This record gives sequence, structure tokens and C-alpha cells, in this order.
Amino acid sequence: MSRLLRALVILVLLGSCEGRDNSAPASLDNACRILEQRPHFVRAFRATERKWGVPAHVQMATLYQESKFIADARTPFRYALGVIPMGRQSSAYGYAQALDGTWDEYRREARRSGARRNNINDATDFMGWYMTKTRERNGVALSDARNQYLAYHEGHTGFARGSHNGKAWLLRISGEVGARADAYRAQLATCRKWR
Repeated sequence: MSRLLRALVILVLLGSCEGRDNSAPASLDNACRILEQRPHFVRAFRATERKWGVPAHVQMATLYQESKFIADARTPFRYALGVIPMGRQSSAYGYAQALDGTWDEYRREARRSGARRNNINDATDFMGWYMTKTRERNGVALSDARNQYLAYHEGHTGFARGSHNGKAWLLRISGEVGARADAYRAQLATCRKWR
């Protein structure tokens, strides 16, 4: 293989890796550091905020809880007898951990047939779409990270029925999502990348 061809192959391989965020940012507790490490997130958060009205700090707190900002996040495997893999716990995938059926509904309704769950722009747009539906169906403010997360986790019907009220672990986690959103909001106000 010629040197030129070998160099082209290496460039193509490196180029295909660009934009993939298959590991968590180094400092998950600092919104400014996350944006410094993932500057392409800024455009995605701003676009979703403009289009759907979901504040960036709510988007970020939800992404933290769902995927730790990892593009190809998946649920763990289930095992029979502790060793035989039986498939994943659910079809949740990507930044927003959207389930197959919900993602398909989003792509149809939003007319975004090419949207991918491991693309930050598509994932935040999905969250904006879903959280706007939560506001319409369940009356949850777009800035209410805690209750938006509960509806995100339980689904619109489950949230309306109050299915989350019997899950102490979920109520605790939703409280953490709310607290993280508050912290991210305060941090974003000081970020050079965000202004």
C-alpha cells in the first residue's frame, strides 16, 4: 500500500471518530468544564432552548442522569443464572436514553427521519419535544427539572397516574436531578463558553 493511500485511510478513520463522545467529560459537576470539553454541546443546548423553551440547565441535568453525556450509552445486560446474557434491560440508547418506540414517534412527529440518538443535536431536540409534551399533557413547567425528569422516566401516562410515588429511589434521583439543574444554572451564568 502506498504511503499516500495509507495516510488517506488513517485520516478517514480519524475523521470518523470526530464528534463521538463515547466517554464522560472529566468534570461532570461543572457545567462550564463540560462545555469547554464539548464545545459542540453549546449549539445543541441553545437550539433546543430556542425551539422548545427547555432551559439548558434542565437539558444538562437530564443528560447527566440518563447517560453522563456519553453518546452511545446503553442499559446494562440482563443475565440468567448470573452468567448467561439475556439481552439489555431496555432499548434505551444514546445521550437521552430514548426507547425505540418513543424515538420512532419523535422522528415521525418532528419529521426528523434521519435523527440519531448518539447525535447531541438530535438528542437535545428529542428532549425538547418530549418535555414540551410533558408540559402540554401533565402541566409540568419546562424549568421544573425534578418533575420533568419523573415524567421522562415514567412516561406521560405513568406520571399522570402517579406511578413514581411508590418508588422512593426514583423520587430521590429526581430530587438529585433538580438539585443538579439548579447547580448547572448557577454555573452557566458564569461560563465564558455560554455567554
